[in-house]
Amino acid sequence: MLASSSPRRLALLRRVGVEPDSVVAPEVDERVTPGELPRDHARRLALTKAQAVAAGEPERFVLAADTVVACGRRILDQTDDDAHARRALARLSGRRHRVWTAVAVVPPGGEPRLKTEMTQVRFKRLERDEIERYLESGEWRGKAGAYAIQGRAEAFVLALNGSYSNVVGLPTATTLALLRGTGWRQP
Repeated sequence: MLASSSPRRLALLRRVGVEPDSVVAPEVDERVTPGELPRDHARRLALTKAQAVAAGEPERFVLAADTVVACGRRILDQTDDDAHARRALARLSGRRHRVWTAVAVVPPGGEPRLKTEMTQVRFKRLERDEIERYLESGEWRGKAGAYAIQGRAEAFVLALNGSYSNVVGLPTATTLALLRGTGWRQP
């Protein structure tokens, strides 16, 4: 069972041959707590989501994840309006940032397991008109850091160190290893 509302996570799982028997979007408060670091934030949310769904489905494998884009200690959360997205893209312009994804699995009757993946991404310096054209595309809506690497924002990336699928929203190799480590077997 996938505890996520992200269509990208579902698509990534399907690309590696994993078909969740159901998808549930858990209701979780995703606000950052004071002083919370990006890695810790992703871990807390992934674990909270997995446990929330597993509480009602104790006989199933439950997989949850959370992805955080961060410049230093600053978390660039999901964007909801043009001004917010413009600020996030301006902050990423010409800089390196990190993408953290925490993946949590709760096996049937078992204890939760958690792994975290980090990918470093370097953006080119973005011109004002590039940012405006990207905003017009609407592709940034609901995306951490205001961009989708699997879309037009791929042209912003000068370098990537780590897992590409992590930046999309689910590190597939890490996820499969975690699932197998909890006793899940691919049908």
